[in-house]
Amino acid sequence: MSDRQAPRRRVPGPAKPPRPRGAVRRQAGPGARPVRRPGGSRPPVTRPIRLGSPRPRLRLVSLALTLVLLAFVVRLLQVQAVDASAYTARAEQNRYVVHTLAAERGEITDRNGVALAVSEDAYDITADPTMFSAKQLKIADGPEQAAALLAPILGQDQAALVRKLRPENRNSRYTRLAARQTPQVWKQIKDLKTALANKAETDHTTANVLAGVFADPSSQRVYPNGDLAAGILGWVNADGKGGGGIEQELDKQLSGKDGKVRYAQAGGREVPTVGSTETPAVPGADVELTIDRDIQWAAQNAITEQVKQSKADRGYVIVQDTRTGQILAMANSPGFDPNNLAKADGDAMGNAALQDAYEPGSTAKVMSMAAVLEQNVATPLTHVVVPNRLHRGDRLFQDDIDHATWYLTLNGVLAKSSNIGTILATGELGKSQPEANKVLHKYLRKFGIGSYTGLGFPGETPGILAPPQKWSTSQQYTIPFGQGFSINAMQAASVYSTIANGGVRVVPTLVRGTKGADGRFTPAPKPRQTRVVSARTAKSLAQMLESVVDDEQGTGVKARIPGYRVAGKTGTANRVDPATGRYRGYTSSFAGFAPADNPRITVYCAIQNATAGSYFGGQICGPIYKQVMEFALKTLQIPPTGAKPANLPVEYKP
Repeated sequence: MSDRQAPRRRVPGPAKPPRPRGAVRRQAGPGARPVRRPGGSRPPVTRPIRLGSPRPRLRLVSLALTLVLLAFVVRLLQVQAVDASAYTARAEQNRYVVHTLAAERGEITDRNGVALAVSEDAYDITADPTMFSAKQLKIADGPEQAAALLAPILGQDQAALVRKLRPENRNSRYTRLAARQTPQVWKQIKDLKTALANKAETDHTTANVLAGVFADPSSQRVYPNGDLAAGILGWVNADGKGGGGIEQELDKQLSGKDGKVRYAQAGGREVPTVGSTETPAVPGADVELTIDRDIQWAAQNAITEQVKQSKADRGYVIVQDTRTGQILAMANSPGFDPNNLAKADGDAMGNAALQDAYEPGSTAKVMSMAAVLEQNVATPLTHVVVPNRLHRGDRLFQDDIDHATWYLTLNGVLAKSSNIGTILATGELGKSQPEANKVLHKYLRKFGIGSYTGLGFPGETPGILAPPQKWSTSQQYTIPFGQGFSINAMQAASVYSTIANGGVRVVPTLVRGTKGADGRFTPAPKPRQTRVVSARTAKSLAQMLESVVDDEQGTGVKARIPGYRVAGKTGTANRVDPATGRYRGYTSSFAGFAPADNPRITVYCAIQNATAGSYFGGQICGPIYKQVMEFALKTLQIPPTGAKPANLPVEYKP
């Protein structure tokens, strides 16, 4: 073969299928016309839609979700970590309610256990002002609606209640709407509150405007005997504290210790399933007084009637056990009813028998005679010439009646209550008048004049007794017969109890003891005792005081008690008007004890500024002494001694 390649042979391929009839042949190459399809024209060409990229949108959505989640995370961290304690405290504050459990106040009884002051169940109606806000109730006039419902139940002014429920301090969570309401009042409020709560659960347009009203268990002080012994007992004020008398003096013992209860609440109602915590209250101690209710009644009735008859400013009666110093009665007129302080006279609220300071008058002469006898400068039978007038210092002294010269024994000076005779007798206490003044002052102080009685009673006055070097010219001679110094009624009674007790002064007492929550009785400490004069002097004074009552020339004959030996002394003193500080009217008094030879009971009576009838102590206080003493002797079953009186002479023949 030549170097030229031989021509490539064509190999026949498979046979092509026959072309159908009518088909158009597609020409190859550029510009070739398309082959026509049978049956008509060519359809339009559809071009594909191109979509945008989804990635930017996904990024925006992811960023937004990330920011939202981040905000939630930050807030969650703030609530659970940063401000967790604050929110917990706020939740606890809104959910839990703490109420005070008021301790039951102790009873006050007389010496026989008869109730004089007791406590009954009551409630302090309170509210949480924040629960009346428009935000809380979803209404603007919540306080007004609540006040309209509460005013007629509590008996209070509606506008005043609105001010309490909408205070100036919007953060205030406590206000007291009414104190010491009866259980019936709280039941009315509670029933109304429950009805509103039930309605609010089914009707969302109703607001429970009483949801924020609550009740703190409390007690109401009640005095079963009304005004009896009110001056001793005192009263309890709006805060539940003693406002006077024993209620104030022993308030700590009587009050006890309050407790607390804490519970969950919703919609103003307790949630029982959550549980509660309680610190129980400790009740106050019961106080047993020394007074006898029946003797107190007799004394109070007697002085009240005489004050009315005499149209006097006031009066007081004290009954004391001479041996123990215990006070069996201390009555004042006018008085007050501690159950109804709104109608009480402010001047009568208190214990005038301990709070009034006045010049005692002739009842004080017994102290002058005690000094004379104890100093051995005279005896009951010593002769004393008593002229009609006596010039001393810058004054001319006289007795309460004009008389010729009296020839009296020292016993007669006391029996006839001679001012001049007393001045002459006490003048013998020293070589000079200043020295005599010092001796007399010493005995007055030993009898308790110018000092507190030891009762520790609120508002008690110690009286006024100037030191002897400061006695004026007139005081040197008026003090021996009871003018120029002042005392209270209890001090006067104590003087006579000291003589009756053989010359030993026993500090007066009003409390026998207390009984705690455990029921154990604790007696009061024994009172202090001080010897003032000898038993011999005391016996002589008792016999001299009998002459005041038994002798026809005595000034106290109206105080006689059939079958009993009675010792006593009258007093009629010029009275200093506390309003002007000048003398106006008189202080009428009577003091004494019985039986005279075996003393058991002392009774003292004083009436201030009697303006109708007699103002002499023997005339208006002597009968009171008799009435009260007779009742006390019978009540305590003290029999007569049956011994004959000494019948010391009153006069002598010169």
